[in-house]
Amino acid sequence: MSYATAKSNPPFRAEHIGSLLRPEALLQHRYAVFADKTASPESLVPIEQAAIKDIVAVQQECGYHAVTNGEFSRHQFWGTFFETLNGMEEVNLREGGYDQSIFRMYAPDVKSFMHEKKVPNQVTVAVKKISHTGTSSYLPEFEYMKTLIPQEEWKNIKITLASPSWYHFRYGPNKAYAPGVYNTDDEYFADVAKAYQIELKILYDAGVRNVQVDDPNLAYFCSEAMLEGWKQDKENFQTADEQFAAYIKFYNACFQRPADMHLGIHLCRGNYIGGRHFSEGAYDRIARQLFTDLDADTFYLEYDTERAGGFEPLKDLPLSKNVVLGVVTSKHGALEDKQEMVDRVYKAADYVAEGNNVSREEALKVLCVSPQCGFGSHAEGNPINHEDMVKKLKLVRAIADQIWPGQP
Repeated sequence: MSYATAKSNPPFRAEHIGSLLRPEALLQHRYAVFADKTASPESLVPIEQAAIKDIVAVQQECGYHAVTNGEFSRHQFWGTFFETLNGMEEVNLREGGYDQSIFRMYAPDVKSFMHEKKVPNQVTVAVKKISHTGTSSYLPEFEYMKTLIPQEEWKNIKITLASPSWYHFRYGPNKAYAPGVYNTDDEYFADVAKAYQIELKILYDAGVRNVQVDDPNLAYFCSEAMLEGWKQDKENFQTADEQFAAYIKFYNACFQRPADMHLGIHLCRGNYIGGRHFSEGAYDRIARQLFTDLDADTFYLEYDTERAGGFEPLKDLPLSKNVVLGVVTSKHGALEDKQEMVDRVYKAADYVAEGNNVSREEALKVLCVSPQCGFGSHAEGNPINHEDMVKKLKLVRAIADQIWPGQP
């Protein structure tokens, strides 16, 4: 039985997060279309498709079964899901009657941008009630991927989705929507959840069985600096713990899906231009609630540096769910030692075993390995070249082969 036929089964032992380094020709043509306006959007399509065809081949050559399009048809990792919903609008910060007070200044990414005096020019907010248009902006990615691999492997194509709270967390209380559009966050969450349910149904009906939600915001609740900022914010009508619980409930409503659609969630700590991260902090304070209450099949966790803390929180992982350990960094080209990474996976397994009173061998059944994040979450990518990226991907495959010989 493949993992795509049952929620409880793990993803492939060697995974990658989704985004890969875009070739220079694709980058330059995308800028010509969207920045310089010197090329037509139609002219970009064959260049995108050629680059996607090449990167699919790279993944296959590296031994990966859950392939993505590298997010080559996107400028940013989250794509355009929210922007294409009815009611959501990208508004000029000043011309739209907004100012910096719309933001949570202690949100790790906002704080970083403000520190560098890079105030966003645009805000995306709900100016009317939110609803799905009935057309998926992710579906064309899947349809083209289907032309590149055999039909029996279509179920393995991984489509990455935006976080449900992407345009909520960064804004202050009741500021993710214009005045009068919603009375409460619960009303906003309910309409966003309906949109996600429709999106997942569209993708499922087209044959998608493997989705991954890219979510920086839940990991921010591990950051002591963010939590202190939250505590000091007099506008908050909920504690950080209450907001985290509200997000879990909200996400569960968004993630309603058929039993044979595998859903993973990647908890990111930031992966901006230059490989910059935005937050740090161990998973300890959120692990039990995250693993127990969130309706996800698989958790992709970043474990490439000490800022993520230790593996102890994995004691709270139930054996009905899976964790992909991001022990290989995507932020620079220096190659990790394979045996050290193998030993780290075994150490992680020992904590899972301890928490569930099972053997290491049993614990390993719910673990996998990956890079800690994508290589090109934003178009410019991380400070790593193509050759080093391929070496990293092959290293992940080699780690998996040593720990789980003969498994895909």
